[in-house]
Amino acid sequence: MKELNTLGLGTIEEATPMHEVVYQRLRRALMAGQIGPGQKLTSRKIAQELGTSDMPVRAALTKLQSLRALAQLPNGSLTLPPMTRARFQDLMKTREVCEGAATELASAQLSAAEIKAIKKGAAALTAAAQNKDIDDYLIRNYEFKFLIYRASHSESLIFLIETLWLQIGPFLRQFGSHFNGDLGKILDIDFHEETVEALERGDGVAAAMAIRRDIAEGAKFLLEQGTFAAEA
Repeated sequence: MKELNTLGLGTIEEATPMHEVVYQRLRRALMAGQIGPGQKLTSRKIAQELGTSDMPVRAALTKLQSLRALAQLPNGSLTLPPMTRARFQDLMKTREVCEGAATELASAQLSAAEIKAIKKGAAALTAAAQNKDIDDYLIRNYEFKFLIYRASHSESLIFLIETLWLQIGPFLRQFGSHFNGDLGKILDIDFHEETVEALERGDGVAAAMAIRRDIAEGAKFLLEQGTFAAEA
């Protein structure tokens, strides 16, 4: 797992409770694919890494467990739930619906500054792929897409999308072990540039279609190339 202290959170109010700070760091690490499938999480280890006590960490982990992002093992430690083929297909299909809707909503109200930030995020995403850096690619992919989704200003959609990403983010690390070591080839199934072009011309329908295609092509690739847990 990437050091939690290096995962930026933006501005956090000094008065923010520690359990919420810990939750936000873990939440972002999961969504940005910085915690790998099967990795065990213990409150003691996380508390040491963040320089805090066990209690706020336990509260954060319990919250993530309630969102189905973590599963408890018989020894009490937590891990990412196994990703079966059926669960993966369901999550990715639901992503298409929610993220397409958020993109179309965002398109109608994007400011010039927001479009500029999205274009910058797209360029950083491309660079990360070309640099063959899976950690950076997953972070940039998360940041780029959520710049769009948060611009929808739909709290309910954003909550649903974040809940989906908490479950799917870690599994997307599997992209890094394919493409014959050349992560740059992921750009062949990546449609962020088409999304940006559609948003720039104010075509919400086309932008939503590009996002849905991006998700669908990624799902198709991993269904063919990924490793899944056995169905229960």
